[in-house]
Amino acid sequence: MTITSHFDHSRLEIVSRDECLRLLQSVPIGRLVYTSGGLPAVRLVNFLLDADTVVFSSGRGDKLRAAERGDVVAFEADDVDLERHTGWTVTAIGHLSVVSDDEAADLRRTLPVRSWLPMEDPQLVRVGVESVHGRRLVPWGKRPREGA
Repeated sequence: MTITSHFDHSRLEIVSRDECLRLLQSVPIGRLVYTSGGLPAVRLVNFLLDADTVVFSSGRGDKLRAAERGDVVAFEADDVDLERHTGWTVTAIGHLSVVSDDEAADLRRTLPVRSWLPMEDPQLVRVGVESVHGRRLVPWGKRPREGA
């Protein structure tokens, strides 16, 4: 079976949904992009993937309020090798929500979801991934030639 790579107009490799989810599982930190006071906000969060759901802890504040409202958010993670000029980026889009107490207890038993920061009364929050897109920067020799 031959696997064919697909590239975008910038000659970045287009990553499949399954590969995007696998890549998300490979890093501990991502960026939550949401709206705060009518403006875009970006916050680093440590997270885990539960199937196709991004899960992280949140204290009281803007992220939790966005989850309570069910806002549409973006979640981005990446990994880049600056010396080799390779890497990838994945962006997931979905609705943010607060995990119920019962489900949070189940998740905490199966996933090591913990905040890296001390928090008072942390809540588990999730991004239900509705769409996911990824791109990979591959070595020059593996990229299609311009105009090919």
